[in-house]
Amino acid sequence: MNDERREGSAVATDSTREYLTFTLGDEEYGIDILKVQEIRGYDAVTKIANSPDFIKGVINMRGVIVPIIDMRLKFHLGQVDYNEFTVVIILNISGRIVGLVVDGVSDVIALHGNQVQPAPEFGSVLDTAYIDGLATLDERMIIMVDIEKLMTSQEMGLVDQTHLVTA
Repeated sequence: MNDERREGSAVATDSTREYLTFTLGDEEYGIDILKVQEIRGYDAVTKIANSPDFIKGVINMRGVIVPIIDMRLKFHLGQVDYNEFTVVIILNISGRIVGLVVDGVSDVIALHGNQVQPAPEFGSVLDTAYIDGLATLDERMIIMVDIEKLMTSQEMGLVDQTHLVTA
């Protein structure tokens, strides 16, 4: 019986996941910390002609060309003034390095699976396909984003879709 309790607690521990939280305007979002490679200040980017608005351009990061996505524009939250708090979260998604421009990074939080509630259904009014759910921590409501699903989506055009099917 002692072994079962230990095994049960291991399962409970495994269901705890860590998330990096960041802000966009007045809202706070969370992404899986395991996808985060580094956090850096916002620098000038090289614009790419005919790219969608939310793709700010690219940077050369230690010899790797990294597309930079402005999450405020991607989520239709209006224009942002880049300042000293604006940061770029560098992600490793399906072997591809991508940068997200956000207003600021809050902290790293640990959540149990039961702390994340499913996102409400809005029908066709609001696309919640990339929202894992909503978490309440103290008095904060955090929107949990499935960042891998978002970044590998066809609309982003960042990852070869045929590679995803075979992988």
